[in-house]
Amino acid sequence: MLGHATRPRRDAARNRQRLLAAASEVFAEQGLGATLHDVAARAGLSAATAYRNWPNKNALIDELFRQRLDDFAALTQKALRDPDAWHGLTTYLEQSLERQLADRGLTEVLYNPNMGHERLNESRDRLAPMINAMVDRAKHHGPLRPDVEGTDIVFIQVALTGLMNRTRKHAPHVYRRYLTMLLDGMRADRGAVSKLAVAALTVDETHAIVTSSEASAGPARRAHAR
Repeated sequence: MLGHATRPRRDAARNRQRLLAAASEVFAEQGLGATLHDVAARAGLSAATAYRNWPNKNALIDELFRQRLDDFAALTQKALRDPDAWHGLTTYLEQSLERQLADRGLTEVLYNPNMGHERLNESRDRLAPMINAMVDRAKHHGPLRPDVEGTDIVFIQVALTGLMNRTRKHAPHVYRRYLTMLLDGMRADRGAVSKLAVAALTVDETHAIVTSSEASAGPARRAHAR
């Protein structure tokens, strides 16, 4: 009897994973306006199967969001445990960008301004302290230049993700070229370090810009360093 009960559970779990994978693709291609019917069709399953797993689309988006957030938190925690602070920071950037390359729906789920303030605030509140700690370690125990802030890491990801999305079809790995240039520019052990012309944004300012639906939205950048 146990064998007969186990197989349906395994099938249900497999179908759930198929739906989650399909949702990442569909939301990336169509935006968050896509429906559970669209997701089910991509997964090759019935809409009824999708609704058995999630009562509505928002419930599915919540699960995707928390999966991605857990994944990024795990990457950050791994970086904080790395005995080499610089290696931890660079590995975090490399692996987080690799995940976004492999999953086109990741940025849509994590940073889309239509996700709602509760989800986006959860992302900021959970990740920002760990990213700040990771940067502080690399400044005090590694070669990271002293004027780099945690919000700079966020904008590096945003910038390279934008490049990745433009080049994904013809040159999907070209973003790594610019990641290397940026990482070299962040080191303070390779000669003179130029003074940065503009101060880093705060966590709240960064959050406002990343989650804004308008490209020009967000607080004005300050002209002078703190």
